[in-house]
Amino acid sequence: MMALKCFLRPWQWMLWLLLVSYCRAFYIPGYSINRYNDGDSIPLLVNKIFSDFTQLQYAYFDLPFVCPPSGRTHGGSPFGSGQSLSLNLGEILRGDRIMTSDFELAMGKNVECQPLCTQEVGRKDVQWGRELIKDGYVAEWIADNLPGATSFVTVDRSRKYYSTGFKLGYQEISPEDGKRRYFLNNHVTIVIRWRQAPDGQGKVVVGFEVYPKSITASDREEGGCPKQVHDPHAGFELNIPPNLEKLKEKYPGSSYLPEYDEDLEDGATLKIPFTYSVYFREENGVDWSNRWELYFNNQEEGSTTHWLAILNSLIISGVLGVAVYVIWSRTIQGDIKGRGDGAMDDTKIKLGSKGKGQGEGVLEQGTDVERDADAGSDDDESIEDVSGWKLLHGDVFRVPEYSGLLAPLVGSGMQLFFVVSGLLLLSCLGVLNPSFRGGFVSVGMGLFVFAGLFSGYFSGRLYKTFGGSNWRRNTLITALLFPGLTFSLIFILNLFTWAQASSTAIPFGTLVSLVALWLLIQVPLVYLGNWLGHVRASAWEHPTKTTSIARQVPIQPWYLRSVSGTLLTGLIPFAVLFIELLFLFRNLWQDKSSYYYVFGFLSSVSLILLVTIAEVTIIATYSQLCAENHHWWWQSFLTGGSSAFWIFAYCIWYYMFKLNVTGFVSGLLFFSYSFLACAVYGLLTGTVGFLTAYAFVKRIYSSVKVD
Repeated sequence: MMALKCFLRPWQWMLWLLLVSYCRAFYIPGYSINRYNDGDSIPLLVNKIFSDFTQLQYAYFDLPFVCPPSGRTHGGSPFGSGQSLSLNLGEILRGDRIMTSDFELAMGKNVECQPLCTQEVGRKDVQWGRELIKDGYVAEWIADNLPGATSFVTVDRSRKYYSTGFKLGYQEISPEDGKRRYFLNNHVTIVIRWRQAPDGQGKVVVGFEVYPKSITASDREEGGCPKQVHDPHAGFELNIPPNLEKLKEKYPGSSYLPEYDEDLEDGATLKIPFTYSVYFREENGVDWSNRWELYFNNQEEGSTTHWLAILNSLIISGVLGVAVYVIWSRTIQGDIKGRGDGAMDDTKIKLGSKGKGQGEGVLEQGTDVERDADAGSDDDESIEDVSGWKLLHGDVFRVPEYSGLLAPLVGSGMQLFFVVSGLLLLSCLGVLNPSFRGGFVSVGMGLFVFAGLFSGYFSGRLYKTFGGSNWRRNTLITALLFPGLTFSLIFILNLFTWAQASSTAIPFGTLVSLVALWLLIQVPLVYLGNWLGHVRASAWEHPTKTTSIARQVPIQPWYLRSVSGTLLTGLIPFAVLFIELLFLFRNLWQDKSSYYYVFGFLSSVSLILLVTIAEVTIIATYSQLCAENHHWWWQSFLTGGSSAFWIFAYCIWYYMFKLNVTGFVSGLLFFSYSFLACAVYGLLTGTVGFLTAYAFVKRIYSSVKVD
């Protein structure tokens, strides 16, 4: 009993109970079931419009040709329509603007037709609506955390799948004059698919489908609903006839008169009636836990290609693994342990002078390795017994140029490695799922801020290993360099999106919050990590001492030179990725609703990619050392991140031949975000390459014994 009392003190019992209560309160986002009884209100939320042909998004209620919120309450909600919902950071950054609407949905209650409003718009609003329809914009609504979807079936009609959103309208060529006509979808049929809850208590929503329709303003009942709403109707054309008299006055004698001139607003308007229908259908073929799979069913045909991409990656990584094994087991181990004369174990190495240059020690200045230009025949035999990479034992750990920049870059790379690893792990575990809207970006930002501790630690310790003393300056560079450049780029892009009044623009308050997270939380964590890495921890020890005079680097083969060699080595990791890149880009830039689908495959490919980068870096570093080039520090970093160049080239190809993006701002956003993503990728993989080469070089030179 005394032992138990000593083992669990009162404050420990309190901590234990707090932990238990926290664990019971934890749940994976998106796995909390909403149950409805007949007649219960289902809130319908409106979000934004987006297009595959442009990167500019707009809030739904910012459109002048839709029904504005009336502000009235319904369904027992204390909030009136038009109320903005509180959004997490990820939702704001991805352009979401979720608000309550005037649509009334009650579980089990079908509505044949319900008028919503009649909106009156002018020429400028009509013209903007025509441009949005031309660009293929679709609207996103939300019900029970499911985005409203357009339903499709496969060619053999065996499967159904969803595509997020529904089109604002459509266009067609007039058979009379050959001009384009634009029709607005002013009626929607909402289908809510439900089934009994797993425990039998209430009903759950397993599908939210929206079927838009364009119906002319004529032949309607007194309330505004069209007669026989589901019968074929003529479409509602989004058009106000031009004022020919004013156009002729402005363009006298011209044979071409524009349909719209913003300087000639004459007060003409167009009245648009909006209506909707609601139907509830029981669907027992879909479980609540699998309701999101309908949004990904159209990806099943690509699963074979994904597995082929993984197989391709494994083959490439396996071939490189064999090469690394040969280097390690036969070349290096044979040079060190397989020699009968014990040249590297028991004999003092004397090296002929191959050139002189000024250098500086890495950690400490030890006894110089003897360099005797007039060595006798015995020394010549020793030289012949020593292979190329062993000649560099006095220079291989020499401090690289611009070491004050390399250390912060490696620290930032470790920070990104922690973030990406955490995101992929949480995605594979299901914590980050489509139900957790904006969770990927929000969690990523949280991990990035917290990982400042790792960034500071690795940067500070490597900086100390390089012999640096001003660790506070290194802290500032680590904390401000990469986040500062990233924030500056995003801020400049934000100016362009602000000018377009797009919801893609980050609100000013959010920008202030991001700066506060950066300066008030991340910077102190980087400072703490740098203090731990530089002040409290010891520098990494090297197995050989650095001479005071640097060796002259001989002329290198073309494939080992900095630019050509780096680009050449980057092709191999790119070969691991390029098959998956097409699917990844399509889901990120085009089919924006199903990007969660690629996470499982991307996690597998990412692991193979990191192994491949480590193997490529080992082979490239060993080849460089055998060519008597001791400048491997920066080269290993560039080798690891070199595939980022080919990925950016792939982005250019994708933009030109696949994306069909129009407009200067959309193109600017695409290339800027692509460049930023490639920079993040290059920084992360470059760090992996550098640390792999560092461990490899330390390991092989630890077996070299120099008296």
